[in-house]
Formats: sequence, structure tokens, C-alpha cells
Amino acid sequence: MAMSAEHKAALARGRKEARAIKAYLAALSTPKRRGRPVDPEKLAAKIAQLDERIKAEQDPLRRIDLIQARIDAERSLESAQASNDLEELEKGFVEYAASYSERKGISYAAWREAGVPAPVLKAAGIKRTRKT
Repeated sequence: MAMSAEHKAALARGRKEARAIKAYLAALSTPKRRGRPVDPEKLAAKIAQLDERIKAEQDPLRRIDLIQARIDAERSLESAQASNDLEELEKGFVEYAASYSERKGISYAAWREAGVPAPVLKAAGIKRTRKT
């Protein structure tokens, strides 16, 4: 039995909404990095400097230490860039959360327990209500 174009569009919309909401919830559950904020530009410069030092290093043990330091800096850079994506993920959540909640029957309390901040839910148009 063939699906109508409307049914296909509804399925595609549901998948898009689910992806946006899942990505935002996953980002919320990622542990926050402690300490000073990391400057991505400084990390990129550090990685470039480490690359130069690796090329020039003659001592194999010192070279392996520098390689590990570069790998650690690259991971920190990825983590710093991922935290900047939270704002973009939040926009996607705000756009789709109300219709997703209505369709799936998800309450304000469930979103709050999942870690979604109240101002984000307000921006999404999800109101605090009591179910009877």
C-alpha cells in the first residue's frame, strides 16, 4: 500500500523534530567542563606550535610526549567547539518542542526532569500545566 505525500511529509517532519530534540537533550546531559573557559583560537595556535615542535624533536621519548600533548589539545578544541553548538541546538529544540510534546504527550514536568531549563521551555511555548 502506497503512502500519500502528506503522510510522507509528516513522517519526515517527525524525524526532523526528533533529531533536533535528541541532539539538544544529549548536549544537556554532557558533563560541563570545570575551570576557565577555553579559547578555541589559543588552542588552535597551541596545536600548530606543537606540530612544529614535533617535527623538530630528535628525542623519541620527548616526541611521543609532544604528540600526546597535541592529541589532548585537539580533544579540548573539539570539546570547546561542541559547547558553542549548544545555542544552535537550543534554537532547534525551541522550534520543535511544542509540537513534539503535543504529539507525544510529554509534559512540562518531564522536560524539566530531563534537564531542560525553564526559560527554554517558556521560549518553546510549553506551559506549566497540571494533568488531571
